[in-house]
Amino acid sequence: MDHHQHHEQQQQRMVEMRMGMAMGEAYVGGGEVVAREAAAQALGAVVQLHFDKTLEKKRAADAQKQELWRLFLAFFLFLAILLSAVAQSPPSRLQCRHLWAPAGLLSLAHLAFYAAVAHHLRCLNGFRYQRRCHKLTLALAADRLRMLKSGGDVVAAADVEVPYQEPPESYLAKFKRSWAIHFAFLITTFAFSVAAAVAILCF
Repeated sequence: MDHHQHHEQQQQRMVEMRMGMAMGEAYVGGGEVVAREAAAQALGAVVQLHFDKTLEKKRAADAQKQELWRLFLAFFLFLAILLSAVAQSPPSRLQCRHLWAPAGLLSLAHLAFYAAVAHHLRCLNGFRYQRRCHKLTLALAADRLRMLKSGGDVVAAADVEVPYQEPPESYLAKFKRSWAIHFAFLITTFAFSVAAAVAILCF
């Protein structure tokens, strides 16, 4: 998330530089005010940029969600096949002392599943965080653009600046809940799978 966030902030700084260049010729009175038309053009560019970025991050997040669903389906299919094979195996071939084999496969499957889901979940949370940042910045830019309509021919330069917005620390709590739910789900499915294998082979 930090790498993506740094990249987004670099893009925002480039936009701010372009805003400054676009408005540079329109400054009046020592750079304290700027012509409304130039300010509107600059703010319009910022609004369009963050609107496009918001849609882009939403599409990326949706793609990660689809990948997560595919992983879940593949994982449950593997568990169903493995437990069915254990249940249908003749007692002469697979007994209680052979429990280490399905338990080992279940452990490897859960580790692989955890690693894959952790990667996609990290990407998903990163895209969600970036989308939130762009939405906040978009809202600020749109609000300042609306304020220009009621202003005069010149506006204060400070009213045109749109710093990159980030959500409060409390927003990150939802990502921690996602990790906690994922970990709890993994432990639950692992315990259930091993318990099912024990019940099939040993009882």
